[in-house]
Amino acid sequence: MRPNKPQTLSDELFRSSLEAILDPEHELLKLAQMIDWDRFDDAFGPFYHEHKGRRGLRTRLMTGLHLLKHMKGLSDEETCAAWLENPYFQAFCGESHFQHRLPFDRSSMTRWRRRIGTDDLELLLAETVAVAIKTKAVSQRHLERITVDTTVQTKAVAHPTDSHLILRAIEWLNRLAKRHGIGLRQSFIRLATRARREVARLLHTGGHKQGLR
Repeated sequence: MRPNKPQTLSDELFRSSLEAILDPEHELLKLAQMIDWDRFDDAFGPFYHEHKGRRGLRTRLMTGLHLLKHMKGLSDEETCAAWLENPYFQAFCGESHFQHRLPFDRSSMTRWRRRIGTDDLELLLAETVAVAIKTKAVSQRHLERITVDTTVQTKAVAHPTDSHLILRAIEWLNRLAKRHGIGLRQSFIRLATRARREVARLLHTGGHKQGLR
């Protein structure tokens, strides 16, 4: 079922609101004012049934938690623990009064991500970019080109060992001879392939010097 909008409970009328006790100049409070939270309600609302099922957690709470998680580099567990202790975290997620208990299960963040899906979660990134442009932290010109650091990504690049290079050279020479109609008594490809495997075995079993020979 769709999440409800936040409401002020009767027993909270006699408690000090977070707005009254927190510093309005704090970076999280200023950032919260710049984010278009209704945008997330409109985008993620269709993932819930209008009338059936358990009432979903407030969209601002869940989106706020995920923004804090990535801004601070925290795990789900660490984010929940920090939210419970930090009034600025709670205010950022839309709470009007300090909460002493988590209003959700610690696994709720994982289930929420599965419900929304990877593609739609990119809306969080889009909103952070929109806020960055709005606050002039970055300009539109800086977004025209993206540099991707692929240092830790798996690459289909073979390490240029001597045995590998020699085998490739033999294969290339055989193709060149065939192209020019030159007949060879022996191609040496099968012999070079076996030799390469033997070298690799020796290098991995301690016979380094023998493998280099």
